[in-house]
Amino acid sequence: MSDREPEGAPAQEAPPTEGLLGPDAPPIERSVSVPHAPQPVQTEGLLGHHPVPEAAEPARVRRGPLYQDTLTPEEWNAAGYTPSRGIDLAELHKGAPGDAPWPDRMRTLLRTPMAERPAFERTARELHPSAGAQAQRNVPRVLDLSLRIGELLLASGEAAEDVEAAMLGIAHAYRLDHCEPQVTFTLISISHQPSLIDPPVTADRVVRRRTSDYTRLAAVYELVADITAEQVTVNDAYRRLAGIRRNRHPYPVWLMALATGLLAGAASFLVGGQVDSTAWLVFVSAFTAAVLGDRLASAIARRGLPEFYQFVIAAMPAALCGILLSFNELHLRGSVVITGGLFALLPGRAMVAAVQDGLTGFYITAAARLLEVVYLIAGIVIGVMLVLYVGVNYNARLRPDESLGGTTNPPVQLVAAMVLALAFAMLLQTDRRSLPMVVINAAIGWSTYGVLTHNADVSPIVATGVAAGLVGLFGQLLARYRAASALPYVTAAIGPLMPGSALYLGMLAFAQGHPASGLVSASRAVALALALAIGVNLGGEVARLFLKNPGASDRDTPHVLIPRRAAKRTRGF
Repeated sequence: MSDREPEGAPAQEAPPTEGLLGPDAPPIERSVSVPHAPQPVQTEGLLGHHPVPEAAEPARVRRGPLYQDTLTPEEWNAAGYTPSRGIDLAELHKGAPGDAPWPDRMRTLLRTPMAERPAFERTARELHPSAGAQAQRNVPRVLDLSLRIGELLLASGEAAEDVEAAMLGIAHAYRLDHCEPQVTFTLISISHQPSLIDPPVTADRVVRRRTSDYTRLAAVYELVADITAEQVTVNDAYRRLAGIRRNRHPYPVWLMALATGLLAGAASFLVGGQVDSTAWLVFVSAFTAAVLGDRLASAIARRGLPEFYQFVIAAMPAALCGILLSFNELHLRGSVVITGGLFALLPGRAMVAAVQDGLTGFYITAAARLLEVVYLIAGIVIGVMLVLYVGVNYNARLRPDESLGGTTNPPVQLVAAMVLALAFAMLLQTDRRSLPMVVINAAIGWSTYGVLTHNADVSPIVATGVAAGLVGLFGQLLARYRAASALPYVTAAIGPLMPGSALYLGMLAFAQGHPASGLVSASRAVALALALAIGVNLGGEVARLFLKNPGASDRDTPHVLIPRRAAKRTRGF
């Protein structure tokens, strides 16, 4: 085989003769072209870029040794890069980005991968050498502030995505752009990467105690709104947060106990649908049993018993009162008393939060919340079943049809639903100014349910989902109007739609020795609960869908057609 080069081929360069042990050979200079490599441009920061006049020519990039081309910002974005001069925005406001409510702005960033987040600038960066050192000293304080605020939000029942949005908004407001929050059921953490060469700074916090105080939740939302608008310093934010933690509950303990009884009594009218002397006696019985159960649960809570046993004890007085009312000839409807007691105990707040976390992709947190709901409902079932077994063995005449709402009285049931929602809102420590809107939202939900079930002959499961969707929609609109959380307007308003009757029928069927009927009723209760939670979440998403998207202006595109970042699509793979 010949070693000669073919004719016409370019001659190869001779390798250097020295360099192994002798002097190094001079390097060969060659022009190397990197495809799609942008020219280095001095910028003001990671997300800040020097302004470029609109008439300026876009930056040119060498795509190869033979030709050059101009890349537009859209082409840069499609390729996964951010152009050196930034992406043009219609308007720049304080915050990141736009003037929409902070949950929408931060949710947009959360649903966008870090590598695809747009390059926008909120405020001008400080270029003084001491500015960087001051920012580095504030990093632990900012991370700790975001963790403390996230802890309050998660303990109040906020969804995991909303908690992460608040933490991300706080970090961005204080110029920590490369932050990633992470929320689980009992642990929240946040990590900040100063640059590609600096080690990340990570902080976490354990959530050990959960309280239902929506007045405190409203104050925290207001604080986050001020922080994301860049109107509060770190010291002022800490001072306001300490004041929020020290605030006393708006309602005293004795009023909370009365609200528990009022909730159970209103549920007895909601289920019974009658206003007579017997109905008022049932109301007093349900009221007394609920107050007694609440006080017993508080007593064992002070002893340090877990919440499971608190629910077991709290469910017993209502069941015992219903059994005692069945041992007479006055037909006092003991099943209605038991059903009213169940309405006062069902964990609707935790159930809605669990389903919302699952629908938004936080599966670990959703599984933990659902497990908590299962344990609490199991405690209620055990407490009621223990009493029912004893009553059935002593020939207690409990009629299942009494808790099905056989008597329909729309005005009475509407008033009962509104009173039930009012009592529920007081138990959740809702701000007094929000109580009228909660009652109105509950009236809308119950009226929708009544019209669909009694006038349109729609399935109760479908009617529950539609009514819950309207409650979630109006709750989200009220929250946007007042720049507050939607939980105070939604959680109490869905109280009248709770599946208390279906759950009681299932327990009574098991106690009477009819397991097949018990399974059917229990499955119906689960379906109603899922329809309720999904409807609430869907109503909130519809409200966000038809509202202004962060970063867009009214003159650019109608609200209905504005694109919005959605959750990732995996197609189930």
